[in-house]
Amino acid sequence: MIDTILFDLDGTLLPMDMERFMKAYFEAVGRKFHDVMDPRAFVKNIMLATSYMIENTDPHKTNRQAFEEEFARLMGCDIAPLMERFAEFYSNEFKGLKETAAHQPLCRDIICMLVKKGYDVVLATNPLFPQIAIEERVRWANIDVDAFKLITAFEIMHYCKPSIEYYREIVEIINKEPGCCLMVGNDVEEDMIAHRLGMKTFLLEDYIISRNGDIPAVDYRGSYRDLYELVESLPAIAGNGR
Repeated sequence: MIDTILFDLDGTLLPMDMERFMKAYFEAVGRKFHDVMDPRAFVKNIMLATSYMIENTDPHKTNRQAFEEEFARLMGCDIAPLMERFAEFYSNEFKGLKETAAHQPLCRDIICMLVKKGYDVVLATNPLFPQIAIEERVRWANIDVDAFKLITAFEIMHYCKPSIEYYREIVEIINKEPGCCLMVGNDVEEDMIAHRLGMKTFLLEDYIISRNGDIPAVDYRGSYRDLYELVESLPAIAGNGR
């Protein structure tokens, strides 16, 4: 029986043109650190360190540790002051990127309905960002951060999408069997891979990402309205309603 619903964030709970968001993000970061290094070189180092983090397979190294290890190597200096400035950035300038996101009222309704019915809800966003940045984007979607049993931020996770180990780590953290979970996302390669672990899958097609054009077998697919109707049809979990 399904009792846990996992949601991707960007392009799923938060409708977004990722190219526009990333362009605005890197421009803002470049301005924040313009006195440290040429913005283009600085952004390049961030991207290289992020790639290193994504490829990390060391189960004893969090994504944050992997990122900071490579970023320090690339920068050739003590990055502690830079990471402190990043924290300032996410508390301030990052909020200005809200204009790059759209708003889908059904997303809040879907999460509220699931919580009311007693389902555990997980924010299974690719853990490339710190908790503060993810929670800020959740607020852009007008969703209560406290609705989630788990938010996969880079401080706590050891793998990234599309690694199947990312999904295995989630079920270990929340102590659930994959067969009890439904993964909802718009990215064919990064989100629907959860099916390989035994999770049910819902491919959200409004902002679909399919890099090679192939659509794998999924359990459900459709629009935000289709997802809402599916959630509406789910039974309440006895004793778990709030």
